[in-house]
Parts: sequence; structure tokens; C-alpha cells
Amino acid sequence: MLAKEMKPGSVVVDNEVPVIIEAVTVQTPSARGAATLYKFKARNLITKQKVDLTLKGTDNLPEADFRKRLVKMMYKDTDDMHLMDQEDFNQFSIALSDIPEQLPYITEELEGIYALIFQDECVGLQLPTSVELNITQCDPAIRGNSATARTKPAELETGLTVQVPEYIKQGERIKVDTRTGEFLSRA
Repeated sequence: MLAKEMKPGSVVVDNEVPVIIEAVTVQTPSARGAATLYKFKARNLITKQKVDLTLKGTDNLPEADFRKRLVKMMYKDTDDMHLMDQEDFNQFSIALSDIPEQLPYITEELEGIYALIFQDECVGLQLPTSVELNITQCDPAIRGNSATARTKPAELETGLTVQVPEYIKQGERIKVDTRTGEFLSRA
């Protein structure tokens, strides 16, 4: 796969190890004839370590031999999350310590989770770009403060705390961006 075609979520092989691309930065040259550089923040799918890659637009990395399977969370125990494949009903487990950034967005009813299967083992999860969560605790709005775009903290059903506009009330359902952890809109 060419560097200029890679985007977040792509899985490629770097030095015999599969990595998932998490972020892309494009650096255009100031001199004529210089190559555009693509800087990637990636994560090693086996060791979970972060990897930085810098490639020219015409550099090529092979795609990793893995499967992406649509799964649903069955349950969590103290160490693992157990998932079920939506097509053939196979079960996979992934250690909670391998997915700490994704845990605050996962609920039992969440649809659109993909398990990344490498050599018949779940090595990572890919979440939808936004999820809907209920607000469990949030301060009431103060009258007369609606002229400015003020925010307040709100605790969600998974324990995640996000900044929401002042007009949002406790018990409402909101959309949250899973990449940045920011409030998007009411659900």
C-alpha cells in the first residue's frame, strides 16, 4: 500500500510486524523537487507499543494479513473482554490492558465494533467514530449564562468525563467522538 493511500485504521507490515495507523500528518516541502513526507503515528498490534513512521508518498508498505470481523461485546471480567463474532458466532477475548483508550466508549449494546484478528487471535479493536452514551451525573445549567459558549463536565455511563455545553441535562443521551473524546451532539 502506498504511503499516500494510508489512512487511520489501515493495517500494514513494518519490519515483519503488523502495525495499525492511528494518525497521519502530511508535511509538504518548501523547495521545488522535494518529496512530500507522510508522518504516521501507529501502534504495533502484537506488543501494543507506539511506532512513528516517516515515508515519502511513493514508498510502499505491504498490507498485513489479518481479518477484520464485526463483533459484539458479550461481557467483561476482571482481566478480559469477551467478544462474539456476528457472522459465525466464534468467541474472542482481548485483555483489558491492551485496550485502555477504547474501554470508556464500549457498552454492551454498542454496534459496529470490529475485532482485528491476526493468526487466529484478537490483537485489537476498531470502534465506530462516534458512540452514543447516557449522562449519569452533570450539574444543572445556570440561568442567564447562555450568551457564551460555556461548557461543564458530565460523567457518562462508562465513567468517562467529557465537557458538554451548559444546556445539556443529566439523563440525556449524547454522541461522543471516539478518536478525540469530545462531545459531538445530542443523540
